[in-house]
Amino acid sequence: MATKAKSGPGNAQKKGRSAEGRTTAHHPGQSDRYTPPVAKSVKKSPKWMGILILGLFVLGVLIVILNYANVLPGGVNNWWLVGAIGSIFAGLMTATRYH
Repeated sequence: MATKAKSGPGNAQKKGRSAEGRTTAHHPGQSDRYTPPVAKSVKKSPKWMGILILGLFVLGVLIVILNYANVLPGGVNNWWLVGAIGSIFAGLMTATRYH
């Protein structure tokens, strides 16, 4: 008489199969239809977007340097630094959308 294989740690199922006999779990209500990938021509960012990203980064660094050099109006001011961080952050957020 054949014996059942012992379950692994945490009562793991046989390798490659779930309790239902499928390799991947089926989620009811989820479509099994194939969705084609988005065409590469659709994922192309405009050329000005790269320039905008670099411009925002350079603007932020330039504001920091000019603030500490005491060149900006109002002297050394923390609000200039907040603006610089905002510019760098905007450049970073724009860079996450670049394709």
